[in-house]
Formats: sequence, C-alpha cells, structure tokens
Amino acid sequence: MPSSRVWFTLAVFGTVIPWAFFGGWFAQKGLSPLSFIADLFVNGAAAGFSVDVLISIAVFWLWSFFDAKREGVSRWWLVVPASFTVGLSLALPLYLGLREKESA
Repeated sequence: MPSSRVWFTLAVFGTVIPWAFFGGWFAQKGLSPLSFIADLFVNGAAAGFSVDVLISIAVFWLWSFFDAKREGVSRWWLVVPASFTVGLSLALPLYLGLREKESA
C-alpha cells in the first residue's frame, strides 16, 4: 500500500481541484448553501452524479467507521467534516493516509 505521504498528497489534490470549481461558483453566486444544493440537482445529469457521490460518501462513512475500529484509526472522525467541506475526493485519501500512518 502507498505510504501515508502519498495518500495525504492525494488528499491535497482532492481538495484543491474541487475547490477551484467551488470557488468559482461561490464567487459568482455568493455564500448561499441552499442555492449550492439546488445547483447540484439542476438537471438529470447533475442530479444523477450528485446522488451517486452522496451515496458513495454514505457507504464510505459506514465502511470507514467499522474499519477504523478494527484497525485502530483514532482520528477517523476527520472524514466527516472533510466530506461536508470538500467531498469524497478529500475524505477517502485522508482516511487511507490516517489508516496507513496508524499501521506504520
């Protein structure tokens, strides 16, 4: 498995790249969480993609919760705010980095 450094580097990319898009949206439309959520479902393609990612996040939370107990990952809870502020592109490599660091 890759080192925790690789996972944490991927977590940085998983933060910066989505926020390049999110930042443009917020610059254009302001800090409106309700408008942001509405735009996630603006058409069928966006809604399908959004629902897919939201389901994947829920499955990841469930899996990582039990995996963290089994593997002794003490800061598992960090994936929850990571998921809300960025998404799975941050939460997944962050968790894998924490998991790898604990096992090293």
